Amino acid sequence: MHVPASEQNVIVKPTGRLAEIAGNMPAGYFGMVLGLAGLGNAWRAAAQAWQVPGMIAEVIYVVAAVVWAALIFLYICKAVMARAKIAAEFAHPVQCCFIGLAGVGTMLIAGGLAPHSQAAAYVLFAIGFVFTLVFGVWRTGALWHGERDPGTTTAVLYLPTVAGSFVSAAVISALGHPDWGQLAFGAGLFSWLAMESVLLNRLLTGPTTPVALRPSLGIQLAPAPVGALAYIAVSGGTPDIVAHALIGYGVLQLLILARLSSWIAEAGAVPGLWAFSFGATAIAAAPLRLIAHGDGGAMAVIGPVLLTLATLCIAGLAAMTLWLLALGRMFPTVR
Repeated sequence: MHVPASEQNVIVKPTGRLAEIAGNMPAGYFGMVLGLAGLGNAWRAAAQAWQVPGMIAEVIYVVAAVVWAALIFLYICKAVMARAKIAAEFAHPVQCCFIGLAGVGTMLIAGGLAPHSQAAAYVLFAIGFVFTLVFGVWRTGALWHGERDPGTTTAVLYLPTVAGSFVSAAVISALGHPDWGQLAFGAGLFSWLAMESVLLNRLLTGPTTPVALRPSLGIQLAPAPVGALAYIAVSGGTPDIVAHALIGYGVLQLLILARLSSWIAEAGAVPGLWAFSFGATAIAAAPLRLIAHGDGGAMAVIGPVLLTLATLCIAGLAAMTLWLLALGRMFPTVR
């Protein structure tokens, strides 16, 4: 997500180029890992459903892992070299929620690694899960204190508990423990339903969302399809009405966001548009998982369309990111 530089940065004197880059890397950049790993998962599902070359998914997962490793390194450097900035990020009512994505992204990389090395996947999953759980509990407890500015109530509130729980459910099930996955799915499901009403109330009755925060609405697409992937994982993959209903609600969110695209686009080309990536890839992967388990009908019709849209979405975001990087706009500095 993109917010004005004056909000996401605290003025410090960098001790070098690495410190400058790390200090100006918001936690929201971990959303790139979610989108890339999500696309890898979608193409892995396509390989199971249609026997397309499995190498496509593996190459995408490698790219996701490289981006994840680079961002983890930079964020550790930020914690060491720019403590004032990371403290400000933790205290920010919007930016703080993105910090949990470091753990979510780690679990997704573990899921990508699982077919190749169960032991390494378990280690990465454990690290990501513990971080996600601790951060989610800490952040939710802080929210329960109250006195929050309603203007800062955005879809980023889904990230600490909803995204973390659904991804935990899907990955731990892939590692062979769907019973534990069911617990995580329940945590994510009811957190989502509770938070959904709060966010819709804010959108319907509050002031219009500021331009800089509008890309965060892309997160609104994610809970239903990511929840569908989690449900498919913990239930064994048999197509049923619950999986179809979750995908259907995701499609509705996609259509509403498409209707709002010009309004959201007023923010310009910003890294925050990666907020759309995880939902876009999940809504492509979920039907393909069902097709791989023998589903047909509606899933067989929308599956190819959604996979194409997801691939174009990630390709476009990747091109935009490289362009911003070339222009020096990915790590803005406040002087």
